[in-house]
Amino acid sequence: MKLQKLNHPLVTGTVILTLTGLLSRFIGFFYRIFLSNVFGAEGMGIYQLIAPVLALSFALTVSGIQTAISKYVASETSTRDYRTSFRTLWAGFLMAMAISIACALYIYLFADMIAVTLLLEARTAPLLRIIALSIPMATVHSCINGYFYGIRKTAIPAISQLAEQICRVGSVYLIYHICRQHNMEPTISFAVVGLVIGESASMIVSVIAIMSRAHQVFPAVNDQDSHRAYSLLPVRDTRRRKSQFSASDNVPAAYRHIMGHLLRLAVPLSANRLVINLLQSIEAIYIPNRLMAYGLNNADALGVYGVLTGMSLPLILFPSAITNSISVLLLPIVSEADASGNQNAVRRAIMTSIRYCLLLGCGCTAMFLLLGRSAGRLLFHSELAGSFILTLSFICPFMYIASTLGSILNGLGKTAQTFLFSVVSLLLRLLFVFFAIPVYGIKGYLWGMLASQMLQTFLCTVSALRISKKAQGHGC
Repeated sequence: MKLQKLNHPLVTGTVILTLTGLLSRFIGFFYRIFLSNVFGAEGMGIYQLIAPVLALSFALTVSGIQTAISKYVASETSTRDYRTSFRTLWAGFLMAMAISIACALYIYLFADMIAVTLLLEARTAPLLRIIALSIPMATVHSCINGYFYGIRKTAIPAISQLAEQICRVGSVYLIYHICRQHNMEPTISFAVVGLVIGESASMIVSVIAIMSRAHQVFPAVNDQDSHRAYSLLPVRDTRRRKSQFSASDNVPAAYRHIMGHLLRLAVPLSANRLVINLLQSIEAIYIPNRLMAYGLNNADALGVYGVLTGMSLPLILFPSAITNSISVLLLPIVSEADASGNQNAVRRAIMTSIRYCLLLGCGCTAMFLLLGRSAGRLLFHSELAGSFILTLSFICPFMYIASTLGSILNGLGKTAQTFLFSVVSLLLRLLFVFFAIPVYGIKGYLWGMLASQMLQTFLCTVSALRISKKAQGHGC
């Protein structure tokens, strides 16, 4: 029994993603320290301002399609329908890539307008042109990762994530040392170049993995499916293909059918993600602006924003690698349990998630309260960073519970509820941005983060406990 539990996909997948996530965050954490020491708080603030553009582009291009691929591939491979699972991947990839290329061109061509009118900082324009190159690359590995999540092969997404982080950090270190050897002054643009290099490395790893997967799968299936594997790739019709397929096995019609299924799930997910990221972008962009209304100049406002988002928050979010890994894998597993009528498994997932996330969150809060101020001084040479860490430490239990319960609710088809909960909590936080920061400074925003996270956790917990109660009654 114990061996079966250890071999459970949720356990093994969580271990793989957690170990990789912790290692990736460990590398990224010290990378943040390096960037803050080289470019200062203001440089970090400028660097963090481009994050909303990346988040919005991901939400628009591939976020919903990745989840849709994962969901449908999971159901198709459970019936050993490998041909359709690859068609699903290819159909989703074609749609996502078309949108991502258009999005990348728009950002590249209108970078100056976006920087001035949307980000309210003209110095982000050259950074936007650089990150535009990374959007199609991110689309490639996101779609492929969605396929591997669907078949519960978490090692491939984990390796691609690690490759991205190592290549990103290594390339920036290399560029920095080359600049110093040639007496050149490094700029924050080099960090954005590293982001593009990291995305390209992740894309290469993912493409190699999916090609290897195709070679492994199709020779192992029966002769009929092996012949039909020719339809997986968008090659031109040949006599051989025409002789192999009946009139009912029309490849373009099959792809249109798959695309329709993907879009029915991906469009609402992408729309939800887009609205949430739009609200988060408004929040991120207007924090420096509201700090100037409080009385800070532009450089100081960007500096405070850089300390918060580039130093303190990454440290607070470091342990969430564990809960993020669980959340990624809970969605397809809970969805499968619900579809099969295994309500006891759903109830156990809910109660176990609340119990262990609360335990992890309280432990992290205690650790940050004890060591937060010292960590800010030792790691970032910033008293302000230490002060932020102390205040943000109380968010941990609420953040971890909300993330896992949100994934469970999505797996149960309650996407509208989780979307509503996220929007309500973000709107509450925006109220603090616009009305509390001008009066209380950055403390007003920290209070808003805590209040909004508590609200979202409360809403997710109430909804999940109602489902658990119904599942218990159904089991009885």
